[in-house]
Amino acid sequence: ENISDLSLNITDCTQVVVPEEVFFTVAAAGILENMLILIAVVRNKNLHLPMYFFICSLAISDMLGSLYKTLENIFIILCKMGYLTRHGDFEKKLDDAMDSMFILSLLGSIFSLLAIAADRYITIFYALRYHNIMTLRRALVILAIIWTFCAGSSIAIALFSYEAATVIPFTVLFPLMMFFILCLYVHMFLLARSHAKMIASLPTSTVHQKTNMKGAITLTIFLGVFLCCWAPFVLHILLARFCPHNPYCACYMSIFHVNGTLIMCNAIIDPMIFAFRSPELRSTFKKMFYCSR
Repeated sequence: ENISDLSLNITDCTQVVVPEEVFFTVAAAGILENMLILIAVVRNKNLHLPMYFFICSLAISDMLGSLYKTLENIFIILCKMGYLTRHGDFEKKLDDAMDSMFILSLLGSIFSLLAIAADRYITIFYALRYHNIMTLRRALVILAIIWTFCAGSSIAIALFSYEAATVIPFTVLFPLMMFFILCLYVHMFLLARSHAKMIASLPTSTVHQKTNMKGAITLTIFLGVFLCCWAPFVLHILLARFCPHNPYCACYMSIFHVNGTLIMCNAIIDPMIFAFRSPELRSTFKKMFYCSR
């Protein structure tokens, strides 16, 4: 709130406000779509595979992001109606809890994408040993470690969010993890062609290789959408912490609501990619809808 008031004084850029109805509609759509992904994976035993468990982890992260924005808007509405104050002890704890949920969503998305990328890498380059390397038990252990680390980090960052020593590692983690995933991609696609020649003589290798590369392309789409939706908000955090008095920074921060809407759009786009790229998920959705009818 203070940064918004300051930006009005040092820049001519007007504050861009997204209607609350748009926030609630987009958030509800994101929650429902990702809930469908989770239900589909639980109901279809053919989807009880490490890859789909990592996809469920990403879906949970998207749901947390949409839920965070929904609760935040409800909190703002209650403040405007006078039921809550902006600086009370209860409101401070509630705000910290919502901030922790937001950070958990971001970290969960980053590490879920990293897990999916690693899974695709093993599928392509260690196809014959994939089921021995990436067992269901190992996938569950990986997810338990990821969410334990993310939960602990989100609580610590939310409690000490005003310290530069906390903000810097949090914001640096985003480009660092994205760079690591990008390097994994480059290595994956550079070696995919030579690896395809090595297994070309195996039965059904062509079909298997096409399936693996399709999974890698799907992951590329995930990463691109994630960067487009989350990068503007991460940049906002950096600018708000390190140059709030700069007119150019304040002008960019005037589109805060737009950046928040992009985060929720990510929760809508990801399930659409799942449904469009996965024949098994499409088949499960059809069965679910037909049974409901």
